[in-house]
Amino acid sequence: MDMRVRRIILSALLAGVAIGQDAITASGTNFTLTGSGVSYLFHVDPESGDLVSDHFGGPATDFTPPASILPWGWHDNLANYRREFPDIGRSDFRLPAIHIEHADGDTVSAFVYQSHEVVPGKPSLPGLPATYGGDADVTTLVVQLYDNVSDVSAALSYSIFPQYNAIARSFSITNNGSDDIVIQRAASFSTDFPNLDLDMIEVQGDWSHEFNRVKRKVDYGETTFRSTEGYASHLHNPFFALVSPTTTESTGEAWGFNLVWTGSFEATAERFSNGYVRVLLGLNPLHTSLRVQPGEAFQSPEAVAVYSSEGVGGMSRSFHDLYRNHLSRSNYTHQTRPVLLNSWEGLGFDINQTALVDLAGEAEELGIQLFVNDDGWFGVEYPRNNDTLGLGDWTPNPAKFPDGLGPYVAQVNNYTVLNSSSQPLQFGIWVEPEMVNPNSTLYHEHPDWVLRAGKYARTLTRNQLVLNVGLPEVQDFIINTVSRILDSANIQYVKWDNNRGMHELSHPSDDYNYMLGLYRVIDNLTTRYPDVLWEGCASGGGRFDAGLLHYWPQHWTSDNTDASNRLTIQLGTSLVYPPSAMGCHISAIPNGLTNRNISIEYRGHVAMMCGSFGLELNPAELSAEEASAIPSIMAEAKRVNPMVISGDFYRLALPDNSNWPAAQFVSNDTSQGVVFAFQQLYMVKPAAPPLRLQGLDPQARYYNDLDNSTYSGATYMNAGINIAWERGDYQSKLIWLEKQ
Repeated sequence: MDMRVRRIILSALLAGVAIGQDAITASGTNFTLTGSGVSYLFHVDPESGDLVSDHFGGPATDFTPPASILPWGWHDNLANYRREFPDIGRSDFRLPAIHIEHADGDTVSAFVYQSHEVVPGKPSLPGLPATYGGDADVTTLVVQLYDNVSDVSAALSYSIFPQYNAIARSFSITNNGSDDIVIQRAASFSTDFPNLDLDMIEVQGDWSHEFNRVKRKVDYGETTFRSTEGYASHLHNPFFALVSPTTTESTGEAWGFNLVWTGSFEATAERFSNGYVRVLLGLNPLHTSLRVQPGEAFQSPEAVAVYSSEGVGGMSRSFHDLYRNHLSRSNYTHQTRPVLLNSWEGLGFDINQTALVDLAGEAEELGIQLFVNDDGWFGVEYPRNNDTLGLGDWTPNPAKFPDGLGPYVAQVNNYTVLNSSSQPLQFGIWVEPEMVNPNSTLYHEHPDWVLRAGKYARTLTRNQLVLNVGLPEVQDFIINTVSRILDSANIQYVKWDNNRGMHELSHPSDDYNYMLGLYRVIDNLTTRYPDVLWEGCASGGGRFDAGLLHYWPQHWTSDNTDASNRLTIQLGTSLVYPPSAMGCHISAIPNGLTNRNISIEYRGHVAMMCGSFGLELNPAELSAEEASAIPSIMAEAKRVNPMVISGDFYRLALPDNSNWPAAQFVSNDTSQGVVFAFQQLYMVKPAAPPLRLQGLDPQARYYNDLDNSTYSGATYMNAGINIAWERGDYQSKLIWLEKQ
């Protein structure tokens, strides 16, 4: 059954009935979590008191006996259990979800079941980003465990969102003893699969090469990846999927796992000798070692798992809907976004008030709605004329802005959006508040505010250092600084950048404490300024993660604006994050990174597939052909944007697998669709395959503006449509579908 049809049926069934009433059942100590197309079952072993995994997958209502495994040899007892919260010791040789060093140096734990409680809705995680929902959206099971030897307790939280086939998990560890304990490993999501044939899909990359899909077999041993950069990073993302070898975009089983976290992480699928596969997703042990004093508690970040029986695409759409409705909390999450012009690729550091006001005037003539002043606007003693100066000194450069930001922004606001009589051109600004240049007043006054490891050298990257946001005084500095900027002028948008990883940490726990501090800062500012549109950036996609998506509705997806490369990056990002959260701009050609020349139409179509669409160029340098095409591209982008913000997204063909990649958005009521089709290279032979669409009402008829014909939804999805490509590389088509 198609996910859209399932949602419609589920909504009808649940009309007037709280979803949570039957979402979690506890029959003694047998626990069943039930969604529209998923069941998650586990129980308490009566002899060991351990939590045992029974099933995570399609609907199941019964607890069946486990596989028969001979207990002889070295691996018996818990080594052959499928465990929910594995600790160290007691015969289990696999990686643990929790690893605690006790005051006496012991690292063995023995958590056993104590009690449980079913809670309507979902309690928040203080100080941490997390999914949310009311009693009608989500139900939570809290299982209490206790280690009688060490006097340490654990509370495991399972929250199920039935409509999305999604389960959110986290745990807390409370030290009830009289001495400190140290958390060495903490995996927020842990479960053991039976002996299934599984592949792992993850995304890897680097700067300007983010979110490239990688697929590999989950074989014996550890299939693992991690970030040690202090942040989610470009190299990997805290997401992976497990799929059956026969799973495709639209068919087969897929399990997706995503950590709601912005710091270092580790993801592992470990196949043991008995064939069982242990899934672990949580903090990177190299950046953990978290000390918990007597009477205090450690709270893990949240991890979200989604099950789909409708392929990788079904898994992605569940993540998209869940995150738009129950993770991202911005006022703009469900709003269309203004078309913007960013100054960076057009002017770089060579800016002043006159040049920027002139650029804003050019933006007005194009129909731009938001003008963004990027890097280079600040610094007094160390003016920000290049990237070696001024980071940390967030005062407008008097040589460039003699009257400060207020009068300058007012000049920009005096422009009006094209074809509107009174709508002012909005203004946005770039900041990088977590960083500092050694050549800055801030660093000279507070060299102790940067992350550092004692007397070891402080490694520069992009000529800058990382402020230790784990320090309360640094947090207060950032809050006060950004507030002062926003209070000084009529600023509607903030691009929050971050351009390097953490190299030297004094203690492994610095990363965890940094993230708690960062979340406190961003929570404060987004609450104080709810009408500001916040966009995250970390040299592109270095921190495109669910943690920041909780606070910010969109993220700059990559510094690579080459449209062909961006197509791969955006489709990879969409494996877990909604296109509504992505930002992409049309940039000048030849592209600054690839030197590739791609038509303005192709660049425009790739950019408008994202929730935030705009231009990253100097309009005065557009060719006559490009300038004449811009009005129609802008009009199409504004027409498409509502469907990108709220519609369902389908990857029809991937650039890695086809010379003719394509994607599709469908409105929630299936009345409208839009297809983005591309030809990478012109081919004399073979012919392009028919493009089979997805997500339409099979019984309805849809008009398309490609050949001005009307066909049934079934025809579009099963027979497909043929596109007459012309000669030439890098062509694109935008096809509208309207239900008749």
